[in-house]
Amino acid sequence: MVQDNFLGNYTSCVAARSTNRGILAGSQDGGIATGLLAFALEQGIIDGAIVSMVDPSEPWKPMPFVATSPEELYFARGTRYSLSPNLALIKEATRSYGLDKVGIVGTPCQMQGLRKGQLYPIGLRDVPDKIALAVGIFCMENFPYQSIIQLVEDHGNTKLENVVKMDIGKGKFWIYTERGAVVQLPLKITHKYEQPGCHVCLDYVSNLADVSTGSVGTPDGWSTVFVRSKKGNDVWAKAMAAGCFETKPIEEVKPGLDLVTKLATEKITKNRKSLEERAKFGIGKGLRNPYI
Repeated sequence: MVQDNFLGNYTSCVAARSTNRGILAGSQDGGIATGLLAFALEQGIIDGAIVSMVDPSEPWKPMPFVATSPEELYFARGTRYSLSPNLALIKEATRSYGLDKVGIVGTPCQMQGLRKGQLYPIGLRDVPDKIALAVGIFCMENFPYQSIIQLVEDHGNTKLENVVKMDIGKGKFWIYTERGAVVQLPLKITHKYEQPGCHVCLDYVSNLADVSTGSVGTPDGWSTVFVRSKKGNDVWAKAMAAGCFETKPIEEVKPGLDLVTKLATEKITKNRKSLEERAKFGIGKGLRNPYI
């Protein structure tokens, strides 16, 4: 077990991508979250998974969704840079859908909320022991849906319904359109649109997930994967044995773990300053992430 102040605890870290070309075709990067949840579903490790999908009534607006088949998981592929309240469906997944083994994907803050709900299950009676697999994604910051509209339509001069993919990387916010155009916005433009709550978060790599993943540290089309828990290690090992993923040692790819560490350090250092400033005014006094 590796214990790191900025990357959390993990048993292994690799560069990986799905071997399923269908999954890769519509995934954000290496198709890790979709591929792992699909494998877990097919093997009966989970009965269904709480993921996010695009609200059919509003382009690129995420909404939580309970997927109970690989096809539904494939439909939900990709990243939306506006928060989807996935935790809100935990009780419904176990009661309305009757799931006994729930998978869930979420951001670092959602992984913290999930674990707190398992430790102190107020209002979540009979739910905590039904979380069978938690997949976390890397996150520096997120945006309210209205901010996404502003960034894409006002700054990017592109209609939201014409966008096929968004990404954040290499110091820019990237917008890809259905006609093949690519719009690049410097991140200095996006900062004022971030959710304020993101500025007090001290986790970049989803420390509390069973498995966490993100594109940072690996080449295009690949993802960095941290296997963090006994449960995560068991599922990951079975998926690897089944040939679901191809991997490379993280030490053999560029830019590698150094960049992940750099960004995690920057987020934690910057947001600690935000917490200290808030504490001066008695806001969130004593608020700390006990896992950092």
